[in-house]
Amino acid sequence: MREYLKFYINGEWVEPSDGKTLDVINPANEEVCGKISLGNATDVDKAVKAARAAFPAWSQTTREERLEVLGRILAEYQKRFGDLATAVTEEMGAPANLAQRAQVPIGMGHLATAVEVLKTFKFEEDRG
Repeated sequence: MREYLKFYINGEWVEPSDGKTLDVINPANEEVCGKISLGNATDVDKAVKAARAAFPAWSQTTREERLEVLGRILAEYQKRFGDLATAVTEEMGAPANLAQRAQVPIGMGHLATAVEVLKTFKFEEDRG
């Protein structure tokens, strides 16, 4: 059984503000396949505060820096393709074939599209 009991906030894995958890049930066999922590308003506020603090620096990154970050995310996604397909199968009760051939590749496709759009998007335009 997989357990995901921490939240990734401000660049680190942190304990939730309270210990409430939820069993994740595989709808295909109605067995517990995982456990997750339930966040609350305090956890959301911490995450939003961290995101707001990070935004000024991120907003100043170059296209190349953003492409590098997206490339690393896409590479990790590809490396963990099997893990993602297993998670989709367990959490949604989806057939493994569907998870491997459709659901997980869709996410990878979205990331790849973001990379391609970022390469050519015109952020600035001279007018007049």
